[in-house]
Amino acid sequence: MSGSSQLRRLLRNGGSAVGCFVKLGVREAIDAVKGSGFDFALIDFEHSQLGEETARGLAAHAHALGLPTVVRMPALDPPVINRFLEAGVSGIQLSMLRSNAQRDGLTAATRYSPHGTRSLSTAHPMAGYGSVPVREYLDDQASDPPLLVGQIETAATVDPLTEIVAGLDVVFAGTADLSADMGHPGDPAHSDVQARLSDMAAAASAADAAFGGWIGTAPALPVLTAGGATYIVVGSDLQILRGGLESLATEVRAMLGA
Repeated sequence: MSGSSQLRRLLRNGGSAVGCFVKLGVREAIDAVKGSGFDFALIDFEHSQLGEETARGLAAHAHALGLPTVVRMPALDPPVINRFLEAGVSGIQLSMLRSNAQRDGLTAATRYSPHGTRSLSTAHPMAGYGSVPVREYLDDQASDPPLLVGQIETAATVDPLTEIVAGLDVVFAGTADLSADMGHPGDPAHSDVQARLSDMAAAASAADAAFGGWIGTAPALPVLTAGGATYIVVGSDLQILRGGLESLATEVRAMLGA
């Protein structure tokens, strides 16, 4: 079963998909996410120091392990998106989604003709480096396309929210930028931000899409689940590493002081 199928099955059967941001460019980060029981890894190509080649390597390693991956893109870049998909990425998450045109661009970049404008090649692992017949490969892609995740993180959008989210698999609330844009930085639980999240959740439901977002820690989960979020991203490998190291250093120093 493909990674996109795994995620769709989790999201469409009333369950949830829980992932973690990966910002460190080492395979061990993917191993840790997989071994910890997360449903997917969200490779961060926006807020990290990952280069494209390294990010593609992480995606390929995750695919080999059977761990679905989604890549967060800071902007539409069809050639880069295509290379990520050819490396084994299960979905693309586009940041700062504000218009129907951006959504259409995302759809086109992830679908082959006649449903999109993605450039066709079978010289990559997802097509067995050419061993899979072109027609068979295209049929598989059409029946199980990459997951489309639109990240909404502004108080207002160019086009109506209900239109923008049409055709997406997931409506993702970018709570950090959203709370800052609404004048409440670092406070996604503020009533104004929560009202905007409710609008996003309602739009997702009307479009038959999942609703989701990011939280820094598990106790913050109610910020999202109040709106029925089922696509949950918790923390990041870098955040967890830093927090774990700080906790360990504090504990050892306390023991030495005692």
